[in-house]
Amino acid sequence: MKVSINKGVLETILINVQPYLEKKDLSQITSHIFINTVEDEFIAKATDFEIGLSYNTKNVKILDHGTATANGKKLLDIIKILKDEDVTLETINDNLYIKQNSSKFKLPMFNINEFPSFPQIEDKPKFDINSSLFVRSIKKIAPSIDSNNPKFELNGALIDIKDNFINLVSTDTRRLALVKIEKNTEDNFSLIIPKKAISEIQKLFYDEIEIFYDENILIAKASNFQFYTKLINGKFPDYERIIPKEKTYRLLLNRNKIIEAIKQVSIISHEMKITFKQNKIVFESLNDENIEAKIEIEYNTGLDNEIYLATNSRYLIDFLSNIENNDFTLGFNDSSLPFTLEDENFTTIVMPIMI
Repeated sequence: MKVSINKGVLETILINVQPYLEKKDLSQITSHIFINTVEDEFIAKATDFEIGLSYNTKNVKILDHGTATANGKKLLDIIKILKDEDVTLETINDNLYIKQNSSKFKLPMFNINEFPSFPQIEDKPKFDINSSLFVRSIKKIAPSIDSNNPKFELNGALIDIKDNFINLVSTDTRRLALVKIEKNTEDNFSLIIPKKAISEIQKLFYDEIEIFYDENILIAKASNFQFYTKLINGKFPDYERIIPKEKTYRLLLNRNKIIEAIKQVSIISHEMKITFKQNKIVFESLNDENIEAKIEIEYNTGLDNEIYLATNSRYLIDFLSNIENNDFTLGFNDSSLPFTLEDENFTTIVMPIMI
């Protein structure tokens, strides 16, 4: 293989594939990227077996077709220090040479036949969704995805496709986030996407994409990449049962005023008590140490009775940071029961702190 490619183009490709590389064991083939040429395209692949990305460009001059592997991190480190000019990649005797003017580097290649194969999209069903809407929705529920939970299904986000809508759901058992997208679909099915894949999806899905799936794999295809992730096998909790059907109180609140007050109190403690009175809202820190914070804001809640909730402020901030309107709705039944935060099709249900 011998190709000439602009340094900036190659660097962008290598940066995009970094999250998919094996970082700990450099003796593994998955610490390498796989490079090949097909007709007039340059293709770079990386995978850690659980998640993978194939990135392609036609902005390349192919002098000799072929394949190569190279340690992905070392190759990126080399490309970063080169000038913003064309770079030549050439394979000679099981080594990959990187050349630019008087600079020359050599990286050993692994056996290309050991590189994992990528799943194929043939015969897989697919569903269509606007990529921008999908990413905005994923971003809203991402903070509620759990990490290292022994119930593996909680370490990912549920994509639950019904007849006329798609629900995106996540929970860390202390809160549950839900985005409902109205859309006609042909098949009813659900799948659980791992947290790492959710993180990478937010970086990638900015162009129109096609999404293919089966019970084990999700594949997303765009004009310049193909992404895949293994799915989490398991039964996601019955999230619809957790959502309160009725609320005794529904308060329309101003996003910016609530954020400002929460941030002030959270300097002392992330756990706080929020009391809603008829003409004001009181925010108080909950802290075992002899330190206190108390903020009052004038606000006409319209309440006849005083109510309060105790919660971790991070859950509120995660919600408020991802809504698109100036106002949101707080749904409340009792201080001991879950309360809801709502903005259009985005809802977060939060378990209160008992005090």
